[in-house]
Amino acid sequence: MFTIGIDAISFFTSSMYLDLAEIATHNHLPEDKYYRALGQHQMAIPAVDEDIITLAANAAQRIINDQNRHTIKHVLFATESGIDQSKSAATYIHGLLQLSEECRAVEIKQACYSGTAALQFGIALIARDPSQKILVLASDVARYGLGTEGESSQGCGAVAFLLSAQPRLLEISLESGYCTRDIMDFWRPNYRDEALVEGLYSSRMYLQCLEKCWDIYHTKAKRPFSEYQQFCYHTPVARLAEKAHKLLGKLNGKLITDEESEKQLHNSLFYGRTIGNTYTASMYVALNSLIDNSQKNLSGQRVGLFSYGSGCVAEYFSGVFINGYQQHLFTNAHQAMIADRTALNYQQYAHYYEQQLPIDGSTLLLPKQQRGTFRLAGIEKHKRIYERA
Repeated sequence: MFTIGIDAISFFTSSMYLDLAEIATHNHLPEDKYYRALGQHQMAIPAVDEDIITLAANAAQRIINDQNRHTIKHVLFATESGIDQSKSAATYIHGLLQLSEECRAVEIKQACYSGTAALQFGIALIARDPSQKILVLASDVARYGLGTEGESSQGCGAVAFLLSAQPRLLEISLESGYCTRDIMDFWRPNYRDEALVEGLYSSRMYLQCLEKCWDIYHTKAKRPFSEYQQFCYHTPVARLAEKAHKLLGKLNGKLITDEESEKQLHNSLFYGRTIGNTYTASMYVALNSLIDNSQKNLSGQRVGLFSYGSGCVAEYFSGVFINGYQQHLFTNAHQAMIADRTALNYQQYAHYYEQQLPIDGSTLLLPKQQRGTFRLAGIEKHKRIYERA
């Protein structure tokens, strides 16, 4: 019998960021409204030649090589920042990464949950044929609008991970608890660039779904809470993940203080606090943050994973870290990427935010600003043109 799980993982974000203190100053508010109330510090701002395709391709290029390129039989692209109503974002990635033509490439949508949907679909495909590998991409640009309630919960980034039999990083366990509810806590109609959100209602639904999913999951898994040494949560803002963790402890008869929650989640929340909300990528950014920033050996430890997508679908599942996982990480590249960013002031951020691509079929060549291997070179006749930088 073979195991199935994550064989490699990497993430990518932009080279510019806005410290939330800039928003506080602009709105004549104390910094603690964001630093303490949200648990957030910074949010990534995309360059003009950067979008969900370039973010995803730059995340994926670290884990694609000549040894695995032609074993990838499916590209599953999770996003809620789609750039086309018809053509899948996955097909752009397929071309940029020069993958085999014997491959399925599709886009998956269900708010922030679709990265987990892609993971579960991929696991099922590998169970059918363990010789193949599945490339999963989760990439988003979170936008709420200048001066809106959600402005401080923006960000951008992408995670790429490779699913395989006999994985080197994380074995995904079979049991899973999931639920769906038809609610309107967050949505973005086709005619809008910015999302609409009922913040307090969405947070309440997030926590209610965590309780429901845990109950279903625990009924199947029957593992004591003490067997879970690590935890990752969908993280639109860090404070919500901390509330979720305290609730999970309460459901299992364990009182988790604020200090304990901060200590237990610090490693998994580190990247999220610095790049902001990444929608579909969020929980997997947390997973990448956990393995990159943990000083202790996680081999053999079980990690609980909670994924939530407004609208809504949620799922709780878990995995076990593989012995020797540390040999297959990109920690140095990730940490260097975070360290080597340019801080923007509010006026510069607003300038980038207001940039618009043409929608009339005209041609626009974009200056090189982003730092990755792949960039958006321009627009011509309603077509996006990508290139190696």
